[in-house]
Amino acid sequence: MVEPLYEIAVKCTYCDNAFKTMKVRPSFKKSSKTDADFCVHYKDINPDYYVVRICPFCGYAHTENFADKWNPGQKEAFYTKVSKNWTMRDYCRERTWEDALYSYKLALISAQIKDEKSRVVAGLLHHLAWLYRIKGDWEQEERFLTFALEAYVSVFETEGMDINNARLMYLMGELNRRLSRFNEAVKWFSRIINDRKIMDAAMIRASREQWVITREDMLAMRMELPEEMKQAT
Repeated sequence: MVEPLYEIAVKCTYCDNAFKTMKVRPSFKKSSKTDADFCVHYKDINPDYYVVRICPFCGYAHTENFADKWNPGQKEAFYTKVSKNWTMRDYCRERTWEDALYSYKLALISAQIKDEKSRVVAGLLHHLAWLYRIKGDWEQEERFLTFALEAYVSVFETEGMDINNARLMYLMGELNRRLSRFNEAVKWFSRIINDRKIMDAAMIRASREQWVITREDMLAMRMELPEEMKQAT
């Protein structure tokens, strides 16, 4: 019988030790629904639990998106903040929700020490928000959505021209909407809908849908609509 998890070998870029970590076979990735901010809800095993690789020898946690290089200052900071107090433990096994939460938080510390790109940090923060959503903990989800939104704004300001701008702008709109910052959400959705340079049909369609939902949210809460929404009535 085929198991949902399989081992891969990884070499730690901090301590140079080789270790094993788990991944989920593609055939076992079965989703039940996807939220508007791309959070996938899985029927059985959640592949997001296994995205972060944790070195059992030094505690360095990273994803495929991390840079391989370290500078001496980063190595020293990682030793002081993580590695010095690390006791060897093995995450090459089935992970619980708590294991996944710990792995993402450890990866976030590693990313901040290594000064990884804003989009890497934003992705970790967004995944942490999703983990709390799965658990039904809105207070913590809201906290991490706020952090993720700040990081996405930083991505847009620093490397917005180099990546899929429409998807990033859409995410900023959707996270603002989820945080009830409706006027900001409308701005981002409207930019995607009205910018003739944007050719991403899927993001334009999604922005139109979320624009309508934002308007409904504002009407339900008896909030003043922005001018462009009033014109659409």
